[in-house]
Amino acid sequence: MQKTSARLLALLSLLQTRRDPSGWSGGELAERLAVTPRTVRRDIGRLRELGYPVTTVKGPAGGYRLGAGTRVPPLLFEDDEAVALAVALHTAADGTAVAEDAARALTALGKVLPSRLRHRIELLRGTVAAPAPAPGGAAPDPRVVVELSRAVHAREQLRFDHTGGPGTAAGGPRRVEPHHLATRHGRWYLVAWDLDRADWRIFRVDRVRPRTPTGPRFAPRALPARSVSAFLTGRLRGTDGGTPDWPCRGEAVLGRPAAEVAPFAGDGLVEELGPDRCRLTTGSWSWTALAAALGRFDTTLARVRPPELRAACARLAARYAAAAEPGPE
Repeated sequence: MQKTSARLLALLSLLQTRRDPSGWSGGELAERLAVTPRTVRRDIGRLRELGYPVTTVKGPAGGYRLGAGTRVPPLLFEDDEAVALAVALHTAADGTAVAEDAARALTALGKVLPSRLRHRIELLRGTVAAPAPAPGGAAPDPRVVVELSRAVHAREQLRFDHTGGPGTAAGGPRRVEPHHLATRHGRWYLVAWDLDRADWRIFRVDRVRPRTPTGPRFAPRALPARSVSAFLTGRLRGTDGGTPDWPCRGEAVLGRPAAEVAPFAGDGLVEELGPDRCRLTTGSWSWTALAAALGRFDTTLARVRPPELRAACARLAARYAAAAEPGPE
């Protein structure tokens, strides 16, 4: 028979895994733990004394289940669950509203993990590329994150399959030198030197499927930017990564109050010019895209600069005017 402490941990683990409202019957728990139903009842009482809210479900199909209490008791996690929790906390600690609490929780988790798991989680050295997370971030497989992080830390070449998006088939295997893991707006990215294309590339981690084994070790290269954050932001904005600025940047005076424009201005700068006017300075990957972004505020535009942005507005105006003409159905 197991010692009482070990048996209590095993009992707690079973109670955590059963999500059925009826819970575990006393007979099922006794069979799983190789003890008598009387011992199960005593152990349930011990867990309650320790603060675990074990409830009794009445009826022929009833039993015991772990309920919600007034405080958080100690919890048990399987290895993969602990790694997944660490990945989630690491992402949440990257500039979110709960960043400080997430960082403390991640530190506390690291202190109680066995060495085999602590080593895996310590490899999660992602770099925050932007402090403002957005909804809809993709959730990569924690095991993939850990594997990529291990390769980054060990400076080992990687081979993996990478899909370009929904409905896009995976191409041939990519061969890269993985340099950094980074998070931006809730997504994980791998910053790597593509060996076949002889250029820097970024890959969404949720679209990466590593192949084994990893390749030989490599010497780190210098990024063509002042930081990982600047490189990733620049690449996602359509530049070569050397600068985080938008390739096209302009301004216009909008016939709307600043308070109405600011929530939808993204990383643009909104200046109040009066009760019904404001100046918006913002950027995009092309002049046409920037002109279209100004048009979505559905108001008058004035003092549009620079000339390239005015020309893009004229091109869009001509296209929309042509589209508004009646034509054959």
